[in-house]
Amino acid sequence: MKISDGNWLIHEGLQVLYPVHVHDVQLRGKELRVHAAPRDVSSRAFQLDTALLTLRIFSPQAGVIGVRIERYQGAYPVGPNFELHCDEDLDVQTRLDDNEATLTSGSLTVRIARRGDWAIDFLRDTHASGAGAGGGPVFERLTGSGVRAAGHVTETGGGTHVFERLDLGVGETVYGLGERFAAFVKNGQTIDIWNRDGGTGTEQAYKNIPFYLTNRGYGVFVNHPGHVEFEVATEKVAKVQFSVPGEGLEYFVIDGPSPKAVLDRYTRLTGRPALPPAWSFGLWLTTSFTTDYDEGTVNRFIDGMRERNLPLHVFHFDCFWMRAFHWCDFEWNPATFPDPEGMLRRLKDKGLHICVWINPYIAQPSPLFAEGMARGYLLKKADGKVWQWDKWQPGQGIVDFTNPAACEWYAAHLRRLLAMGVDSFKTDFGERIPTDVVYHDGSDPERMHNYYAFLYNKLVYDVLAEVRGPKDAVLFARAAAAGSQQFPVHWGGDSNSTYESMAESLRGGLSLGLSGFGFWSHDIGGFENTAPAHIYKRWCAFGLLSSHSRLHGSKSYRVPWLFDEEAVDVLRHFTQWKSRLMPYLYDQAALAAQHGTPLMRAMLLEFAEDRACDYLDRQYMLGESVLVAPVFSEAGDVDFYLPAGRWTHLFTDTEVAGGSWRRERHDFMSVPIYVRPNTLLAIGADASKPDYDYANEVELRLYALDEGARAGATVRDLDGEVRLYAAASRTGMRLNVELEGNDRPCTLSLQNLASSTMQVFATDTGAGSGMGSANASGSFTVESDARHTHVRIAANVKRFTIEL
Repeated sequence: MKISDGNWLIHEGLQVLYPVHVHDVQLRGKELRVHAAPRDVSSRAFQLDTALLTLRIFSPQAGVIGVRIERYQGAYPVGPNFELHCDEDLDVQTRLDDNEATLTSGSLTVRIARRGDWAIDFLRDTHASGAGAGGGPVFERLTGSGVRAAGHVTETGGGTHVFERLDLGVGETVYGLGERFAAFVKNGQTIDIWNRDGGTGTEQAYKNIPFYLTNRGYGVFVNHPGHVEFEVATEKVAKVQFSVPGEGLEYFVIDGPSPKAVLDRYTRLTGRPALPPAWSFGLWLTTSFTTDYDEGTVNRFIDGMRERNLPLHVFHFDCFWMRAFHWCDFEWNPATFPDPEGMLRRLKDKGLHICVWINPYIAQPSPLFAEGMARGYLLKKADGKVWQWDKWQPGQGIVDFTNPAACEWYAAHLRRLLAMGVDSFKTDFGERIPTDVVYHDGSDPERMHNYYAFLYNKLVYDVLAEVRGPKDAVLFARAAAAGSQQFPVHWGGDSNSTYESMAESLRGGLSLGLSGFGFWSHDIGGFENTAPAHIYKRWCAFGLLSSHSRLHGSKSYRVPWLFDEEAVDVLRHFTQWKSRLMPYLYDQAALAAQHGTPLMRAMLLEFAEDRACDYLDRQYMLGESVLVAPVFSEAGDVDFYLPAGRWTHLFTDTEVAGGSWRRERHDFMSVPIYVRPNTLLAIGADASKPDYDYANEVELRLYALDEGARAGATVRDLDGEVRLYAAASRTGMRLNVELEGNDRPCTLSLQNLASSTMQVFATDTGAGSGMGSANASGSFTVESDARHTHVRIAANVKRFTIEL
């Protein structure tokens, strides 16, 4: 909300109470309790007829400090609340003297001034965080607030809000706040955390997350599941202001010191992304939305893909797998799919996984509406009637997921579909949740509006994990709240078939990744309208170089031969490359599940010290080692930035110097895709599918290894467990290579490094140690061409040296 009218005035109709004078500070176990008045109350004469603001200062996790600001505490607790993971055994240090009170958690300290003007400061111990040089504590102020920066607002109509304004430094940039399609850097934006079904071309968002991080290496999470209003360097251009309705505001400051470390701490607090099954990283094809389709149509698409040697891994049935006006009744339309069990069996015999569309709404013509109404499973109005409207489906009601019986009722229908052969669900909608309703468990409708998406997707994900096992559960979800990252995958919603919409989709995905979400997708070719062939082909490259890849449209199909024959070749080329990259991608996906680092990463995550990366939103890192710059033009011209070092194009092996901007022109079979210097990249042997034995015949490509540098590669199995680890280090003209778990042969390729005099010496072949030539031991075969050297390594070799 807007509070100030310029620098000196307050907007008409508002009364504001600011914390001005600290009356007392109390130590309560591991917490601080502060009472602050809106005026100096040191004299007893002023201790009457005044308000007090109460601040609770605490820490749920190391390096995370919470602040709760309240005026009136007489309201009884009401849900829902975000599920937070707190460390009950955390070592928290508090200190109190005449001048200040402090609480320290890990590397982060909050300091509250007890004398003079109101001030709360968040300080990083650069020694404890690893950001500084050694020695004793060296404190760096990250952010904080001072006089007239936080407070309580009363509106003329009686509504109340609590707000905080945290400082921004010179050059400090703000990111995240969910999947947002406007400018990537959020400075200068007013942002409402309120889920809406608004497409990808507006300021509205399907996935609103009250969390931001900055390029100074800290983050802020507002612990309110309902409506949060952010003024990011707008009302006060050197501050981020956030406010919530009611009498209390709680927020957490999260230390890094790097943006990656912030996401690690944030997802430790709100939940880690789950690791999706490997098969879900393959190509998904759908029926599209309002197109005509039946089993014959589906088979023509699938057979057409196979005839053209186009790898396909998942087929998705959109809304009209059910009868019109019956969404959802979870029943196949008998006119178009008379034998669903047989059809699914036949599709699975072709090696496909199956996904079907669902939503949390029940149309009035569906038989489930009367059943849900009779049993009290649908949201009600205050007068006891079922809440209904005609948007989307006629007379639709909404399932009340706070009712355990309603959850079991909904879940039973999903289990029936899973037993039939369905593997995954597209959990569409969940944004337009009304506030004039009554929930079974008494939840506050304002707080439930965003949080509903969490309950909806959690229920569906839990059913998948129950039936298929936790390692084989995956959704395709649109709406989300904080914590929903635990139930991947999420996709970007309804885009248009334009380059502009392709770019805004990428901005949304990068912002979501900076909000704790590990896996993200988008509709290849755009959802609305039908793209020209050149846009479709450019989007294919972008889509297959994303976390998850799906061909989906609204009124037209998305099979490539309907665009042109080259589109078939483009789709095949990038689908095959993604399959070959799966040993690398699945390891990076496992890291996302372990630490909250997204698979598609904004450049600043990997290059936090390179200020040129702060605003980059038309390129990204696919994992830690591969840079991708999608092409947003028919001609193929693309401008992108390479950080310092020697970068190598993945397809052509062209090596270029970084540290500057580049302009290149690419045909439809190419894209700027560069491998980071000092990388050991695992390339798989199977181009036909995403789920295979990654360690079998794996190629380990070594790129631009600098003097004194070390590069490593981890290869996992389909459960995400480590099966092979390899590392290479360079000293002068010598490479030292180590392997663990190589129970089968593999290949080390030295990219852009060929020599006719190169020698390989085994130091540990698994049967003992000793120096010997490669050819004599039989452990190696060396082949060189004009640019590369390939070292074939026998099984069980642990260490060897290459003399260049």
